[in-house]
Amino acid sequence: MDSIMIGENIKRLRVQKGITQEQLAEAVGVSAVAVSKWERRETLPDISLLPGLAYFFGISIDELMSYDSAKVEREIRGFISEHTKAAEANDLKRCMSLSKAAYRKYPNDYEVMELYMWDLVGGYADNASEVILRHADELEKITDRILEGCLNAFIRNDAYVMKGKILHVQGRTDEALQLYRDHLPDWFQTRGQKSEQLFEKDTPEFKEALQTNITELSRFVMNKLSKQIWFCEEGTAQEKTEKAVKICETLEALRPTVGAKTMDPLISYFAEDTVLKIRYLAGGEETLVGQIRKYTK
Repeated sequence: MDSIMIGENIKRLRVQKGITQEQLAEAVGVSAVAVSKWERRETLPDISLLPGLAYFFGISIDELMSYDSAKVEREIRGFISEHTKAAEANDLKRCMSLSKAAYRKYPNDYEVMELYMWDLVGGYADNASEVILRHADELEKITDRILEGCLNAFIRNDAYVMKGKILHVQGRTDEALQLYRDHLPDWFQTRGQKSEQLFEKDTPEFKEALQTNITELSRFVMNKLSKQIWFCEEGTAQEKTEKAVKICETLEALRPTVGAKTMDPLISYFAEDTVLKIRYLAGGEETLVGQIRKYTK
């Protein structure tokens, strides 16, 4: 334990918090003289005081003992990078292992909190009710902390989403829906829509923003259409694949009218989504994949 680092950290954190030595002393139950000696590197805090000091400043004990903000930031960025790779590989166990370790080390970082809470329930969608219920208390604490202190709108929205999921599995769906209506943006308040509205309609910037929105919204619609075919309609995997092929053919027929720039990414996205559905819902039957493969680009 390095007394120089601890003393410097306590002083730096106290100043950042905008409190006096006397106020810190009162908060942790020691004398102002003791705090002064810590900051002058004359003595160390008793080990029993470290948890209280760490909690007061909203950091881990390790950070209190030897805080290096640049190093911490590098480690968090490294964790997020590794987590992204694991998520892209659909390695959920790796995601959970990474976020659990990061949350243990940096329990007050909001990005870490967000990834950890979603890994805890298995991702954004298709969450098992029993899993959410099992972790409800911990999830509530995390979401409360996010909403109390986090200024990042995306992370705050995720906290509301999680709160809604908890309410839903508790049989309080009406409350969950009202929570979403009160705190989450509707379709017309999205960043895509607002970005488009920044520009006058006869400018290149407007045209580019409009094209981006058309592409993103079209992909969104195709995702919902694919789910409707595979999860809501009756029929064999072969019949569902044939329906997907017909949709791709219909979209291709629109290329001369709508334009390849708009239609080609849309067709490819829908076809790739269908391949995933075949692999995960129809046993990966290659004859079915072959029927739709030519539309992926």
